[in-house]
Amino acid sequence: MNKVCLKVNERLDDLLIKKLKIIQDETEFCFSIDAVLLSHFTTFKNKAKVVDLGTGTGIIPLLLSARGFNEVVGLELNPKTADMAQRSFALNNLSDNLKVLNIDLKEATTYLQANHYDIVTCNPPYWSKDQGKISDNKNIAMARHELTVTLEEIIKTARRLLKYHGRFSMIHLPERLTEIMTLLAKYKIEPKRLQLVQPFINKKPNLIMIEGIVGAKSGLEIMEPFIIYKEDNTYTEMLNQYYMAAVED
Repeated sequence: MNKVCLKVNERLDDLLIKKLKIIQDETEFCFSIDAVLLSHFTTFKNKAKVVDLGTGTGIIPLLLSARGFNEVVGLELNPKTADMAQRSFALNNLSDNLKVLNIDLKEATTYLQANHYDIVTCNPPYWSKDQGKISDNKNIAMARHELTVTLEEIIKTARRLLKYHGRFSMIHLPERLTEIMTLLAKYKIEPKRLQLVQPFINKKPNLIMIEGIVGAKSGLEIMEPFIIYKEDNTYTEMLNQYYMAAVED
């Protein structure tokens, strides 16, 4: 592992997987368990070319690399978090495999080849700009609310990047599932896997993970719900297995 020089307000967090570490800033949007879930939900494909939309500090590329993905490009509009992502990749000796472009994802095909990628992932802003309270912190607000990009623009960009039979995986809110399904159909991405995420076994889902394939035949697999916590507030075996799988690979 290379040496790291942290800037003001930055910290170095241990991902607890394959000795990976990530640089984060306490004044910026920091990753949550959502990114961990999505990176493991994403179907593994050997030698896949991957793009992560709205990569933030690069958490999803890092976690995908722990699973064996070795060619991931993250797109990030915020220059500060894009810089942290690139430095985290270098810190973990992964600069040859993981890249970040500090660009607006809507301009992705200006910088990346269209219809070329095997997988596109996205942990997007969950709320439209007229939903809920918007943070006073501009960059945190941008990560949580659709201030700079809409759900449709995300799915449209994914479709432009993906090759035929390429896969798009995303984590989002259950209440926006109908909208997601409508947009996937509009851009010819067939939903193939859907998994509900519940905080506890007796609580309703608070997240969904969905994967679609460009040009696939219809047929949706509804997977077993993913439960995060046991009654004693410790992680379930389902979640612990995510970490164990990465450690053992």
